[in-house]
Amino acid sequence: MLRPATHRLRASTLVLALVALLALAACSRREAPAEPAAPAGGGTPAAELRLGYFPNINHAPALIGVANGYFQQELGDTKLTTQTFNAGPEEVAALLGGSLDVGFIGSGPAINAFAKSNGEAVRLIAGSTSGGAQLVVAPDIATPDQLKGKIIATPQAGNTQDIALKKWLKDNNIANGTGPDAVTVQNIENPRTLDLFKSGEVAGGWLPEPWSSRLVDAGAKVLVDEKTLWPDGKFPTTVMIVRTQFLQDHPQTVEALLRAHQRSIEFATADQAQAKTVSNDAIKQLTNSALAPAVLDRAFSELTFEIDPLAATFPQLAKDSVTAGAAETEPNLAGFVDVTALNAVLQASGKPTVDAAGLDRAQG
Repeated sequence: MLRPATHRLRASTLVLALVALLALAACSRREAPAEPAAPAGGGTPAAELRLGYFPNINHAPALIGVANGYFQQELGDTKLTTQTFNAGPEEVAALLGGSLDVGFIGSGPAINAFAKSNGEAVRLIAGSTSGGAQLVVAPDIATPDQLKGKIIATPQAGNTQDIALKKWLKDNNIANGTGPDAVTVQNIENPRTLDLFKSGEVAGGWLPEPWSSRLVDAGAKVLVDEKTLWPDGKFPTTVMIVRTQFLQDHPQTVEALLRAHQRSIEFATADQAQAKTVSNDAIKQLTNSALAPAVLDRAFSELTFEIDPLAATFPQLAKDSVTAGAAETEPNLAGFVDVTALNAVLQASGKPTVDAAGLDRAQG
């Protein structure tokens, strides 16, 4: 048996050794780099992100994000796959069919995608472009009544401009149909509308940029600038929506995409000359046709690039879909907007957050 003094000595030695080990461990922890915090929403990085957009100036932030490499840089190891579309409804089909994860798209088709899926399939996560849509017509047309008996084009049935035209016609007590007292609304792809306007087969169109500017360049004049129909001249022309499941599974991938989107918008607003060049080069690569300098300059002057989705305008846009006959009943937009990831990106960069206008709350 150990004597008491010897026992106390060994106990003291053990305590000193333990204190030394703890101090060493603490020192090692201080010198080691901190582990990154797990994303608040959980989930894992996506192996691939499939992104859709249009090859036009209204989608300049998407064109810039792809061409300048911002999307791929921020996504890191996540593979970026892109696909272009001519109008919103076909992009909606790709999103609802699961062949697309995120889309730059018009406000009307964004609402339609949400409504078609009973509020399940997609979420609005950011804005992109405001303005840049006009009713441009033959120069001899000066009043709404002078459109009667004429053909006016829109890009596709149910797309943002199609809804805007049909709602405007109704507000002006003009029938949409055939005959001398009605306006015939025809859904025509934008390049074909330009050709038909030049040949006199259509009297004009309610078109997004750069197509409204292309018709102006071909001799059309502006009868209605859609900016004049909205408070402060602001309405969402292009927004970003995501498949709900993708957002839930890969919130950090969505945040990375939004960081890149923010970079694209900052580039487009800070260096407009270079933004025009990058966008036009991308359009030429995608369509084999670049925009003329005058068209490019006018189109950019009509647009505002902003990441705020202008959520407060969507209840009115939903009403317009019914007025235009694109929807039978006004869709319930509860839960449509989710700007959680966007506001995290904005806060991290010291920018003001955006308001979901109450549309982030699901129906109780």
